[in-house]
Amino acid sequence: MADKKKRRRTDPSDSDQQHLPFRNSLKSDEIILQTLKDLCSSSSSDGATGTLTLSDLGLASTCREVADLSLSSVQSTIETLILRLTHSILSGQGFSFSVPSRSSANQLYVPELDRIVLKDKSSLRPFANVSTVRKSAVTTRILQLIHQLCTKNIHVTKRDLFYTDVKLFQDQTQSDSVLDDVSCMLGCTRSSLNVIASEKGVVVGRLIFSDNGDMIDCTKMGMGGKAIPPNIDRVGDMQSDALFILLVEKDAAYIRLAEDRFYNRFPCIIVTAKGQPDVATRLFLRKMKTELKLPVLALVDSDPYGLKILSVYGCGSKNMSYDSANLTTPDIKWLGIRPSDLDKYSIPEQCRLPMTEQDIKTGKDLLEEDFVKKNPGWVEELNLMVKTKQKAEIQALSSFGFQYLSEVYLPLKLQQQDWL
Repeated sequence: MADKKKRRRTDPSDSDQQHLPFRNSLKSDEIILQTLKDLCSSSSSDGATGTLTLSDLGLASTCREVADLSLSSVQSTIETLILRLTHSILSGQGFSFSVPSRSSANQLYVPELDRIVLKDKSSLRPFANVSTVRKSAVTTRILQLIHQLCTKNIHVTKRDLFYTDVKLFQDQTQSDSVLDDVSCMLGCTRSSLNVIASEKGVVVGRLIFSDNGDMIDCTKMGMGGKAIPPNIDRVGDMQSDALFILLVEKDAAYIRLAEDRFYNRFPCIIVTAKGQPDVATRLFLRKMKTELKLPVLALVDSDPYGLKILSVYGCGSKNMSYDSANLTTPDIKWLGIRPSDLDKYSIPEQCRLPMTEQDIKTGKDLLEEDFVKKNPGWVEELNLMVKTKQKAEIQALSSFGFQYLSEVYLPLKLQQQDWL
């Protein structure tokens, strides 16, 4: 019995490390870091060549884009619009709004820009029409509220805006939709209207920036990280010694990487919108990419929705295609989890999920999108997903150990430069 008590206990972590699949394929961190430095240098040189615009491509007259406007410019534009409507009413013609169409038929993917833009088709929204009278009233009310924000120089959330007139708006989706219409009509970004979304995204890692004058060090924000400010115009002085930006779809994967301080082993900035990308996170990601000249690598679920989320960051959403120039981040590389990884990394069958009919339909629809067709690697991976009818979440890697993501999977991906 005495001998048994004195027997040295085996360290469970040592045992786990020995049985981690593909761990033996990892090279030293110094070799992986050199690979990242080469990627970073390549990204910096690409960023120095400049960005194409609609005017460069001769599309400025057939497509529309909005711009950042000052509060005084927004206020002046609203007043000019209302004066024109007043003259129309006084002349006995009633009034109507000319609203740019944001329907799918009025969207255009421009391969040279690698993003979706809005074409120039518009429709009338007359007040003296039963089908559009209510929406015209909502549009007028939104314009009035935006004018108030301009004169007072304050910010409100979309939820605040909705609660100013619940009976008229009825549902926040309606006031949100008209708010986007108003941005198109005035030719300005939504942030120029001083209407912001609630905080959702977070960032952690090798980044220092000023938030409304306060300097924030994202290496000292704990495991939860720093909430991404909703007012991008108050963010500045970005500084970083990171080699890349890691864009993560899920909050769970973000927490794992933050707790393991992955950004110290491989200098990076980790950011997530905790699912569907919000405007603030998209603006913040683009600002980091533009100012820091860093490559962006994306870690999303191996399912059609993961790829859709990636495409929103990279090519823009159809709902806000009018502001794609400000909301999209070019050249995001798809690091994982990819359909081919399921077999490559021997993901257990019980961790693979069967795709639903809706999943398969979404996957096939994505294969018809121009921004997917442009990238043969994406097409190959999506075809594999639809063929095998299997999907997997990032957390499937936890079947090999809770830290497999940060200890083996991501380092090996970076070492092999395995991104699309």
